[in-house]
Amino acid sequence: MQLHESSGGTAITADTAIEGLYAAHWRPLVRLAWLLVHDQGDAEDVVQDAFVATHRHWDLLRDQAAATAYLRRCVVNGCRSLGRHQLVVRRELSAAAGRADAPGRDVSASAEAAALAELGDAGMLTALHALAPRQREVLVLRYFADLSEAQIADVLQIAPGSVKAHAHRGLVALRSQVEDSR
Repeated sequence: MQLHESSGGTAITADTAIEGLYAAHWRPLVRLAWLLVHDQGDAEDVVQDAFVATHRHWDLLRDQAAATAYLRRCVVNGCRSLGRHQLVVRRELSAAAGRADAPGRDVSASAEAAALAELGDAGMLTALHALAPRQREVLVLRYFADLSEAQIADVLQIAPGSVKAHAHRGLVALRSQVEDSR
């Protein structure tokens, strides 16, 4: 196991560092992932994979602040990857639906989705989900994770100006969708 110097000069192992990161960031990262994928199990899987990747690459990280940003980036990228995979699966299931031997799978909403629907937030989540993926990612990172434009740019690996543009377009589209539904 690699040892690293923390800002205080004491050596910590990857296991110790990940344990601390897990305690501090597990729930917020799962909520972030859930807002991007709308499924509790998938969100937890994506976050778990992010922690495994962070542990695996610990020797490349310099400090805990870099590890937190790396975790966020892993979660967003994992959600993107899951979305692409689900698109392929839906396409295959749609093609199989025309066949008589197509297996059906009943998927129920997560507990969070059901609770939000009862509270009347389903319209907002639907509108958020209808946005372009990059706009949705920027808005979730900005208004849910409360990240700055610079932090969002780092997580998504885009320019800060792009963050501003995606946020503006996303807010305009959300406003339009919410007003149209009233």
